[in-house]
Amino acid sequence: LTNDGGTMRMTKVETLATYMGTKITGGSMVFIRSSGAISNGTASVVFDDDDFDATKFDHYVFMFQHVKPATDSAIMLGQTSTNGGTNFATTNGDYHSSATVDEIGFAITEALGNASAEYGASGKVELFGPHVAAFTYCQSSLVKMNASGTITTHVETNQSGSVRLAAEDVDAIRFIFSSGNIRSGEIVMYGIANA
Repeated sequence: LTNDGGTMRMTKVETLATYMGTKITGGSMVFIRSSGAISNGTASVVFDDDDFDATKFDHYVFMFQHVKPATDSAIMLGQTSTNGGTNFATTNGDYHSSATVDEIGFAITEALGNASAEYGASGKVELFGPHVAAFTYCQSSLVKMNASGTITTHVETNQSGSVRLAAEDVDAIRFIFSSGNIRSGEIVMYGIANA
């Protein structure tokens, strides 16, 4: 039920969605897709060329919710593709981060634990202008919880920047741990609408 200039009208969901879509302005954050609840043993989460659209979006934001490794002390990496996710850049030196010169992926997190009282990493990962044939920049800002037994010892904020050292367009990314699989969590992708 909508108010159209003082007249109440019944409106189909499809009509409302079309109308709302025309009101998205440059800089708006638009939901694209969620991984859904990640099953224990999942090797990686991939967002491919079906998700990336340079005609609509300049940048992308990935929201992490309690993403936890199956293997203790694993680091979350982001690896890019230029062919829709068929192949990913995984060679040591393909990426540089604020902490390490040579990496096999964007440095998304520090080492994460997998004990029952540890809840993985939550926060956001930003990918800037991946469609531009230039170095692709990535910044992560996440919070993780470390535990000793069942007692939480501290909460730590991790913020880092990384770069893909190739002047090429990126149209897919996968999130993968440095060792082992993903135990649980969810990753949601948003696009920042073209200005």
